Amino acid sequence: MSPPPKKRRPAGKRKLGLAGELEQPGSHSRQVKYVLRLYVSGSTLKSALAVENIKRICKQHLENRYDLEVIDIYQQPNLARDEQIVAVPTLIKRLPPPVRRLIGDLSNVKKVLFGLDLGMPE
Repeated sequence: MSPPPKKRRPAGKRKLGLAGELEQPGSHSRQVKYVLRLYVSGSTLKSALAVENIKRICKQHLENRYDLEVIDIYQQPNLARDEQIVAVPTLIKRLPPPVRRLIGDLSNVKKVLFGLDLGMPE
């Protein structure tokens, strides 16, 4: 017995991607919005470097597709406690799923892109 024929979608129709975002016909780029939180500790060198690095990465790779919130754990310790932050700087990618945590100054662009599901490791 042969499998049933596949249903064909008329050309030009939009379809939902993996995370429910709309994909344009013939386009492989996903336009999903990234929600990021960067936890830092005051104005330390590593924290300042992490802020600078993630802003540059977002501007280059996620232009107009991200929300970045920088949280100082000294000014908002309750947020750090709720997220169980044990090291800073820590970047948390909330959306799109899965949730990911990246620790450090985010200077290794390839690792950051991989952690954000934007690139492949070498």
